[in-house]
Amino acid sequence: MASEVMKVKLVAGVTNSENDLLTVASGHTYTILNLSLCETAGAAEIFDLYIRDGGGANDFEIYSDQALGANATFEHTTRLVLEATDVLSAKLASAGNVDVVISYLDQTL
Repeated sequence: MASEVMKVKLVAGVTNSENDLLTVASGHTYTILNLSLCETAGAAEIFDLYIRDGGGANDFEIYSDQALGANATFEHTTRLVLEATDVLSAKLASAGNVDVVISYLDQTL
């Protein structure tokens, strides 16, 4: 039976290695409603936010080399649709510390 459930995903401490923020479960579609990135270490950062289609090696950039000020918050408010096995990922340009909050709608097929 199909369902729609509002959910939140909290990710602490995104750094300069690839960080998988949200992986779509098989048989589900996720609609990202809002995504916030907050720099918590007191130093300006540069980040990439991207989708790995089907969890593979191909990155599809949403933001590339996006500036994030020291102790600042960046909000993405445009909806994004992710399908089964897609992975939403982020990476910083340096070894910083950024927390991420993702609000999304989980739809089962």
